[in-house]
Amino acid sequence: MKSDTKPAVCVVGLGYIGLPTAAVIARSGCKVLGLDVSQEVVDTINRGEIHIEEVDLDGLVQGVVARGLLSASTEVAPADVFVIAVPTPFEKDGSGDHAPDISYVLAAGRTIAPVLKSGDVVILESTSPVGTTEQLRDLIAAIRPDLKIPQSDPGGLARETPDIAIAYCPERVLPGRILEELTNNDRSIGGVTPRCARKALAFYKRFVRGECVTTDARSAEMTKLVENAYRDVNIAFANELSIVSDRMGLDVWEVIRLANRHPRVNILSPGPGVGGHCIAVDPWFIVHGAPEETPLIRTARGVNDRKMHHVVAKAEALLEAHPEARVACLGLAFKANIDDFRESPARFVASRLARKFGARIRIVEPYAAQLPIEFTDTGVTQIDIDEALEECDILVVLVDHDVFRVVPLAERADKLVYDTRGIWPDQPRVVREDAARAALAV
Repeated sequence: MKSDTKPAVCVVGLGYIGLPTAAVIARSGCKVLGLDVSQEVVDTINRGEIHIEEVDLDGLVQGVVARGLLSASTEVAPADVFVIAVPTPFEKDGSGDHAPDISYVLAAGRTIAPVLKSGDVVILESTSPVGTTEQLRDLIAAIRPDLKIPQSDPGGLARETPDIAIAYCPERVLPGRILEELTNNDRSIGGVTPRCARKALAFYKRFVRGECVTTDARSAEMTKLVENAYRDVNIAFANELSIVSDRMGLDVWEVIRLANRHPRVNILSPGPGVGGHCIAVDPWFIVHGAPEETPLIRTARGVNDRKMHHVVAKAEALLEAHPEARVACLGLAFKANIDDFRESPARFVASRLARKFGARIRIVEPYAAQLPIEFTDTGVTQIDIDEALEECDILVVLVDHDVFRVVPLAERADKLVYDTRGIWPDQPRVVREDAARAALAV
């Protein structure tokens, strides 16, 4: 691949990260093939449409598809750069081990290996446990013995000039701002060798305005895990503080507001738990890799998972204290203003309430066309926020969508409110104390 020509790019995986990444690369003028196992996703993108919710993504995809810069397929084709953006969940086998599942990454490697040629660059973007990029390298080496694969000695020096480059470069984006942050955020680019890192750096500089810093692959892998574990630990402090405040009859939002006036204190906002594919998952990759050395990270994961059960218990107590009341659960997404329900604590809480209270429950989720499968046969119905304000006596706020935030006091002053997000600080105190008293029996 010559530095003065635009490379052909293949992005493997067209989900919440893969599709925006493919579109941003295409916007830079590179011709991009998006690869996905779903024919429905492929057909949707080839029509210039999108299957996920993300600010400004629809217009960008429509534009780059119309210009012939982005197309999608279920079949791989030769390219100059391959970007792998597939899921990396943990195994839910009931053992509590939370072992990372990199099978999708390895499957992507098997898919692209047959079409690799000398000069190609392979970049893994999927959040992965330390050592995954090396496993991907070894897989490609086994499938393509005709290619010289990059290898490093302990000093990091290449043993021979390889035919291809292999690197790791995790995304660090916020849903709702993905396009902006893919372009403007700094990137950590870890190569299997320094030469691999430089090859990947040259590619990212085509469309990234933020600073691109090169390192080794294992350090880059750990960096992404550390970023999300850091967030998880800090959120756990806020969530534990909210549980303590409930026990002591305190308003946690007032406590945090006052504590944050200290110049070196910045407590985050509590919520019903932690969701999404990153913060709720990635810390387990560190724990699994070093189980004896990670008591703090493991504890933080436990605190945030237990917060969901605490919220369920409080909500159940409130509903049982008012057995005739109709209830609206506001939100299912894992964070505000997106349609991503992966590992969502709001979804967990609402589904638990649905199974116990059935037809009393209404769900308000403006980013869902229909309710997830776990609500089937529960008697629960989906309504909009206006119907909820007209029909329901209890409002359980689980997600801080903007459409919920803007509800004026006049429309909710007579409601019983359990606000897990603190979006309505002006809610009459008597109502909030009523909810708290009901919960103290938990």
